[in-house]
Amino acid sequence: MTRFPAEVYRDRLSRAAELMRTAGVGALLVTPGPDLAYLLGSRAESFERLTCLVVLADAEPFVVVPRIELAALQDSAAADLGLELRDWVDGQNPHRMVTDAVPPQAPVAVADAMPALHLVPIADALGSVPALATPVLRELRMVKDAAEIDALRQAGSAIDRVHARMAELLVVGRTEAEVAQAISDAIVEEGHTEAAFVIVGSGPHGADPHHEVSDRVVETGDVVVIDIGGPVEPGYYSDSTRTYVMGEPDADVAARVAVLERAQQAAVDAVRPGVTAEAVDAAARDVLAEAGLADVFLHRTGHGIGLSVHEEPYIVGGNDIPLTEGMAFSIEPGIYFRGEWGARIEDIVVVTADGCESVNTRPHGLTVLAGR
Repeated sequence: MTRFPAEVYRDRLSRAAELMRTAGVGALLVTPGPDLAYLLGSRAESFERLTCLVVLADAEPFVVVPRIELAALQDSAAADLGLELRDWVDGQNPHRMVTDAVPPQAPVAVADAMPALHLVPIADALGSVPALATPVLRELRMVKDAAEIDALRQAGSAIDRVHARMAELLVVGRTEAEVAQAISDAIVEEGHTEAAFVIVGSGPHGADPHHEVSDRVVETGDVVVIDIGGPVEPGYYSDSTRTYVMGEPDADVAARVAVLERAQQAAVDAVRPGVTAEAVDAAARDVLAEAGLADVFLHRTGHGIGLSVHEEPYIVGGNDIPLTEGMAFSIEPGIYFRGEWGARIEDIVVVTADGCESVNTRPHGLTVLAGR
């Protein structure tokens, strides 16, 4: 398990305190999850015993942690940053240890991953329900720093190498489940710590955007949607979808996937600082609508990615947030014909000063694999 240098986390904690002051938040409470990984590089898990990073707007941050879980913080940046670890043992009240450190009347915000098991006692001790820390943590995590962008590039290259092996993995006569197992193994072989998800949507199953795998046998002529990803150290995700066909495609299928390819490229071309998330969604949607395919595009165009597979910003109609240099998200329009077939094309892009950089470089069009 690896993490970034301690100075990366020192900067993040400092920026968190600045954003807290701007948002009028006096104390930020972060339990294990992606937000704690972001702020401390900690992979600690949440149990019935409370572990909580307490970030104060006008004082040094500290961590409340069960004494028996101290080892869980050894791989984090807490020690390098000199954070005080306020450990506790069974019989003590850790929720009070947190709330007693909060200045009187200070507005408190909690990470959205805090379990109710801890939120309710903290709220009781405070005498009020804390707010969600979205205004602080969203602003921090949406805009990736240089270390994060490099990790996303590594993840993108790793998943590209898996797609490059699809001719050996996706074979007529194998079940979707067998193909998925081969892909899962390849995801790890190519540098991920695990396969977080594998979608093998063959034939009519490709028309279900959330299909995973089944015992259906891949057949000659099938259009197959392969959506795969996983984390690379220190915990940043890949996510890439390509569409394959087992043998020469039907002319209508090829024509419709060509439209989808243009829609995906139009959305990528629309990305630049200042453009809204909904405008990028519209760029893909408009191309499909012009071809009469608006009704078969069933989901948003994209989602943010980083320490979570899905995080802000969401590239969807109604989201008028302006894009900022450093934001990272997927561009993944799809078309789905119920009972017949489906297709999706997905890259992860990072907003640059004048456009965007795609971390995925595999061909986007319908890729022909061997039929039988």
